[in-house]
Amino acid sequence: MTATLLPAIIQIAEQAGEAILAIYGRDQADFNISAKSDDSPLTAADMAAHRLIVAELAKLTPELPILSEEAADISWDIRKSWQRYWLVDPLDGTKEFIKRNGEFTVNIALIDNGEPVLGVVHAPVLAKTYYAAKGEGAFLKHAGNVRPIKVNQASRDQLVKVVGSRSHPSPDLAGYLAQFDQHEMVPVGSSLKFCLVADGTADVYPRFGPTMAWDTGAGHIVATEAGATVSFDGISGKVYQREQLLNPNFMVSALVQATGD
Repeated sequence: MTATLLPAIIQIAEQAGEAILAIYGRDQADFNISAKSDDSPLTAADMAAHRLIVAELAKLTPELPILSEEAADISWDIRKSWQRYWLVDPLDGTKEFIKRNGEFTVNIALIDNGEPVLGVVHAPVLAKTYYAAKGEGAFLKHAGNVRPIKVNQASRDQLVKVVGSRSHPSPDLAGYLAQFDQHEMVPVGSSLKFCLVADGTADVYPRFGPTMAWDTGAGHIVATEAGATVSFDGISGKVYQREQLLNPNFMVSALVQATGD
């Protein structure tokens, strides 16, 4: 039943991408950049995508509540009763948007009982849409073609490709990397990090640093449906049904044990 929503959600994400690109093509002075309470940037594109997605989701599934980064001031007293809801980041990677490097995404996930069961990650500049539904596998739509994607399943004793944040480097990463004989860094912004593990471009995405629930929900289901494991420090289940919207550190991995381990 959940999977039947995918075509509509893909269309909504791509429409939001078009709204973002309309602003992306303007002079940067027209981005209307401001700072949120946590000093992260907010642009006209964030709000344009937010308004479009919320309006379309409300038409598609009026019975389901929506938690969007740009309208996240909803108390836990209300959210704790949500069995199913939409989790949305209208523009993930606002810093990438401002830098014009193309590494930003639209993230839409359907959460059921605290777990993502459907996710769409759309990268407007790259014209790529990654998507998945629970039990249905993960897919990439690009240049008019759709293909299933699977993780690479690299061994720890081979060259390990590690995807990391372009805008949020972490000092803890160096300690993590010391366990590998050989590694290669693959820097990229936004939830594309989940997707690069999912499609086999990278082998592991270790996150040491702050992210929010809407940053990870859609990429989470894409990665797991492609065969990766996603584990959050100190949380065994219901990652997306907590009072705290700030995620702990987490790991997205396609690594397998080295031969003889």
